[in-house]
Amino acid sequence: MAASPEPPPGAASCSGCHAVSAGTKTTVPRIQGRIAADIVAAMAAFRSGARTATVMDRVAKGFTDDETQAIAAWFAAQK
Repeated sequence: MAASPEPPPGAASCSGCHAVSAGTKTTVPRIQGRIAADIVAAMAAFRSGARTATVMDRVAKGFTDDETQAIAAWFAAQK
């Protein structure tokens, strides 16, 4: 099944910090094209507090597991 061209609910908020363009210089890593399971694992670690963050711990808590998986799958499909 092909990925939807439209981001799932909540995914648009990610681009506020995570650069969409590969040419953008930032210390915040790009998430487009990353492996979905890696994104899901990072979000779970932020949510649980196992991974420290300044903002992502609070952001991660705002998404359900299903929402996180949908967002991760969508970003993984973006190249």
